[in-house]
Amino acid sequence: MVGKWTWYRENGELMQTGSFTAGKKSGIWTRYRPNGALLDEGTFANDKKTGEWRSFDTEGKLSKTTRFK
Repeated sequence: MVGKWTWYRENGELMQTGSFTAGKKSGIWTRYRPNGALLDEGTFANDKKTGEWRSFDTEGKLSKTTRFK
């Protein structure tokens, strides 16, 4: 897998977006709840979470921030 990818649920709603480089997760990834609200977002490098990741509650409001090396 290479490049930017977008996944949709069976009902056509957006589930997540992200990119791959040489088959590994890279760049910004964003996931969404079934109701369309943001679930979390952050950066991958070489298939590992890196930097700041933000998680959101069921209404899409920021609920937690986590830092990865």
